[in-house]
Amino acid sequence: MKLNVITAILVLLIGSTAMAQKDSSNFKNTVRFNITNPMIFGEKSIIFGYERTINDHQSFSVNIGQASFPGFNMINYDSIDIDLKKDYKDKGFNFSVDYRFYPSKENKYAAPRGVYFGPFYTYNYFNRINQWTLNTNNVDADLETDLTLNMHTVGIELGYQFIFWKRLSVDLILIGPGVTFYSVKAEFNTSLTPDEEGLFFEKLNDLLTDKFPGYDQVITGSGFKETGTMKSTTFGFRYIVMLGFRF
Repeated sequence: MKLNVITAILVLLIGSTAMAQKDSSNFKNTVRFNITNPMIFGEKSIIFGYERTINDHQSFSVNIGQASFPGFNMINYDSIDIDLKKDYKDKGFNFSVDYRFYPSKENKYAAPRGVYFGPFYTYNYFNRINQWTLNTNNVDADLETDLTLNMHTVGIELGYQFIFWKRLSVDLILIGPGVTFYSVKAEFNTSLTPDEEGLFFEKLNDLLTDKFPGYDQVITGSGFKETGTMKSTTFGFRYIVMLGFRF
């Protein structure tokens, strides 16, 4: 329902571009809200941003807020049930910054209206402690997981920013290829046998891969079989929609 409402608002705004009034370059500042993260990561993900124009063709922006792992649920694979009993702790943090170029040849109006491109950097921190119940034909046991994920991403973005009624902005980051550096720390408290732990870690890994795009390139096979930290590098992407107010 929330996604349908947001989509309808965006369609109405974009459809009314012809009604947008003349450019107001005297507004140098924009505060905004990221509406993409709550749809992907849940309502606990709340990111606010600020963009400042430097001249008619350049600007920079900063975004900061809380983030959250995607929600976990029970897993069922044939005779295997992994049931989430309790979230002990769930916290996260998001920070990003970019520098934008609004090319004069592509844009009729001054920044921050129109097509832009530029470098970006993002940092995400996630931590979640869960208690699980593992049920199989031969095992009925509880265990606790403590997962910490750090993600640093650098890349180049391409986007378009609409300005409506002088003050309302709709910022669309359409393409954002980059390189992501992951650091994953996994700790477990369980009395399961090695074989039983391997079964659980395999299914938990499947769950994270499904919930978190790119996880299959970070946590593989032995990644969950030992407590510790693992680092990896992979290619990421960036697609964001933000609603803002200019002043």
